[in-house]
Amino acid sequence: MSSTNYSIQLIAEIIKAKDFTAQQPSEITSLVIDSRRVADPEGSLFFALMAQRNGHGFLADAYANGIRNFVISEPDYFKIYPDANFLLVDDVLKSLQQLAAFKRSRHSLPVIGITGSNGKTVVKEWLYQLLAVDFNIIRSPKSFNSQIGVPLSVWQIEPEHTLGIFEAGISTVSEMEALEGIIQPTIGILTNIGEAHAEGFSSSLEKLQEKLKLFLHSDLFIYAPEYTLGIVENDLPGKTRFSWSMQHPADLQVLFIEPIEHKSYIRANFRGKEIECLIPFSDRASVENGVICWATLLALGYTPEEADLRLETLALVSMRLELKTGINQCSVIDDSYSADISSLAIALDFLNQQNQHLQKTVILSDLYETGKSRQVLYGEIAALLKQKNIGRLIGIGPEISACASLFEMETSFYQDTPDFINDFPTQHFSNETILVKGARRFEFSRISKLLTQKIHDTVMEIDLNALAGNLHFYKARLKPGVKVMAMVKAFSYGSGSFEIANLLQYHKVDYLAVAYADEGIALRKAGITMPIMVMSPEPFAFEAIVKYKLEPELYNPEILTAFAGFLPASTIGYPVHLKIDTGMHRLGFEEPDLPELLSVLTASRQLKVISAFSHFAASEDERHDEFTKIQINRFIEISNKISLGLGYAFMRHISNTSAITRHPDAQFDMVRIGIGLYGFDAGLKGNRGLHTVAVLKTTVTQVKQVSAQETIGYGRRGLLPQGGQIATVKIGYADGYRRSFGNGIGKMLVNGKPAATVGSIAMDMCMLDVTGMEVKTGDEVVVFNDVLTIAMLASQIDTIPYEILTNISQRVKRVYFYE
Repeated sequence: MSSTNYSIQLIAEIIKAKDFTAQQPSEITSLVIDSRRVADPEGSLFFALMAQRNGHGFLADAYANGIRNFVISEPDYFKIYPDANFLLVDDVLKSLQQLAAFKRSRHSLPVIGITGSNGKTVVKEWLYQLLAVDFNIIRSPKSFNSQIGVPLSVWQIEPEHTLGIFEAGISTVSEMEALEGIIQPTIGILTNIGEAHAEGFSSSLEKLQEKLKLFLHSDLFIYAPEYTLGIVENDLPGKTRFSWSMQHPADLQVLFIEPIEHKSYIRANFRGKEIECLIPFSDRASVENGVICWATLLALGYTPEEADLRLETLALVSMRLELKTGINQCSVIDDSYSADISSLAIALDFLNQQNQHLQKTVILSDLYETGKSRQVLYGEIAALLKQKNIGRLIGIGPEISACASLFEMETSFYQDTPDFINDFPTQHFSNETILVKGARRFEFSRISKLLTQKIHDTVMEIDLNALAGNLHFYKARLKPGVKVMAMVKAFSYGSGSFEIANLLQYHKVDYLAVAYADEGIALRKAGITMPIMVMSPEPFAFEAIVKYKLEPELYNPEILTAFAGFLPASTIGYPVHLKIDTGMHRLGFEEPDLPELLSVLTASRQLKVISAFSHFAASEDERHDEFTKIQINRFIEISNKISLGLGYAFMRHISNTSAITRHPDAQFDMVRIGIGLYGFDAGLKGNRGLHTVAVLKTTVTQVKQVSAQETIGYGRRGLLPQGGQIATVKIGYADGYRRSFGNGIGKMLVNGKPAATVGSIAMDMCMLDVTGMEVKTGDEVVVFNDVLTIAMLASQIDTIPYEILTNISQRVKRVYFYE
C-alpha cells in the first residue's frame, strides 16, 4: 500500500511507541499486515496484529521477505534481529489506526464515508465511476471496510488526490468510533440497513445508532428515512441533510420505476419538479444503489440532466477475481473489469497463491486516473511485477507500451485490444497461470474468452473468500497452539483439488489429508509443499508415497508391517500416522493390537510416528454425547500407552468439524476440518456463522407449452394435470443431479423463483414446471445456493450434504472467485 514517505522516527512519535530501536534510517511508504504480501520491503512497516493468529509468529517470514521495520506488542521479540527497527506498543491494531488517522488529518480533501448493511461496495464503486471525470479519487480497495481494512485504505491518500471514498463496516458496538476518526468523512452516505451483520448488536436500533457514529462530524448526510426509523430527525448527523425515499416525502422522492429491457426508468420529485433518470439495471438491489448515487450527485450540486447522463453509463461492478481452466493446461485469473494499483496488488497476490504452474504471465492494460506521471506509475508497476516474480508481461495500451524499457521480464506490447486479438494466433500460452487485468474500456473480457476453455453451461462457482472465512471461523475456536488438518479428499468434497489446496496452504493450514495416494501426488505436482496425510495407503502406491513425500495412515498390523518392510534399511524416521479405533469400528488399531504395534515400531528405525488419531462416530449429535466421551477416554488411554511404549510424544487428534464447536475439550494437538470448510456443520444450528461456498448454476435450453393430455420425459412419467409451461435445463444425472430428484421431488430457482422438476431426470437434462413464470432460453437456473441450500436438496432425497457435493461430476466446470 503505497504512500508519502514517513520516517520511522516520526511514526514512533505518532503511535507513541513505548520503546524504539532505530538500527537504520527508514522511510516508510507501505503498511503491511501479511508477511506474504510485500511489494516494497525496504519501505514497508510490518504490524504484528493479534488476529486469527498471533502476527508475531510471522516476523521471521516478514524478515525473510526483506522487511526491516516492525510494530510489535510482545517485548520478547524486541531485539530479535539486530539490523531491524522495532517499535514496541501496547496495542498493535490501535497503533495502525492511529497512524492512518494522523495521515488523514494531514490532508484536507473532501471524503465520502459509506456505511450500511448492504450495498456499500457497489455504491462506492459506482460513485467512483460517476465522479472520476471531475476528481482524482482515492477509494477503498475492493471491500476493505474493517478495523484493519479502513486504515490500510486511508493510508493510501496522496497529495494529488482531490476526493476520497471509503466504506466502513462494523460487527459490534464500539467499533465505529475508531473508523470515524480514521476516515473523518465530510460527506456521509447510509446505504440499505437490513438484517446482515446483526449478530453483534442487541437490536436493529442499536446497530443503526452505531453505524451513524461514522457521520458524527460530517458536513453533509445522505440517507433514506425508511432506514433511520427510531431516530428523531433532529438527532440525525450532518450539518446539512439530503434525503431520498421510495415510500415517503423526501428531497428526492421516487414516484415510480418502470423496467425497460433490463434497465430501469425512474421518475422522482426533486425540489418541486419532476426529474428522470435511466439506470442500466433492473434488479431491486441495483435500482436502490443507483438511486443512492442519484441522490448523491444531486446533493453535490450536479444538475438533474447531468446526473441522468452519468447514471446511464453505470457499469456492472465485479469485485471478484475468477479462476478458470484455460486453454493448453493453463489457469486463467479473470479480473477484466477494473485496473488500478491497489487492485493490481491484490490480483498479483492471488496469482502468487497459484502453484500449479511455474510460469506466471500478466496481461495488463493502461491504468487511468491515478494522478501519477506515466514514468512514476509504470515504474511502480514494473517494480511490483518484479517483486512478485512475474515471468512475462503483455502490455496493452499506448501508455504502458511507451514505458516498455521499464520492465525487466519477457514482454510484448500492443496499442489496443484488437491488435492483441489479431496477433493471438502467434502467441504461445501453455502450462502457465495468466492474470488478465484491464481497465473496463479495453474490453479485456474478449481476451479472457480466448484464453478460457469452453465451459459447459452448468457451472459450480466456488467462493474462496467464503471458504477462507469458514476456516477462520474454526481457527478462532481453537485453543492456543492447536494445529489444523484440512480434509481435501474426494476432489475437496467436489470443490476442486489444487485450487482449494493452494488457498489452504496460503492460509497456513498445518496438514492436508487425502483419501488415496494419487490425490496427494496430484497436489504435489500442482506445487503443494505442505505435509499431506494419505488415509488409504494401498501397498502398490508405497513407492509413489515415498517419492512424493506423502505420509501414510497406518491402521492395522498388516499395513504397518508392509510399509515398514517396503522402506529401505537406510531410511530413518519416515513420518507415519496411526489410526486408533475407539468405537467407529471401520479402521484402526484396538487395544489388543498394541503389543504387535509397539513391537514393530520399536524394532524399526525406519518409522517415526508423527500423530495418532481416531474418528468420532457422532460428535454432532447430543444424543450420543456420552458415547463421544467414551471415545475420548479410550483415545487418551490407548494413545498414552503407545507414547509410553515408544518413549516419545507425538501429535494427537480426534476432533472433526462438529467436535470443534461441540467438544472443545477434545481438541488435543490438532483438529481435522472437513465439510465445515464448505459451510456445513451438523453440530451448529442452521450452520450459524458459516458461509455458503458453492453455488451450482445452469441455464434454460428451451421453453415449451404442454397440454393436460401430454406426457413429459422418459417413461411418460411427467404430467401437468392442468397443462402449462416447462423449461428444459442443462443438468442431468451425469452432472450429479440424481434421478431421485425427478417427478417433482427436486426444485430449482428460475430467475429467483422455485420451480419443481417434471418427469424423470435424464442423463444431460431435466424439465421444470415454470407455469405462470416469465422464462426464456438462456435464463439462469440455480440448482443450489445460499437460499436453496445443499442441506435442503439433501433433505429432498433423504441424504446428507456430503453426498450432494461429492456427486457433482467433474465435467461440471468449477469457477473460483476471490475478492
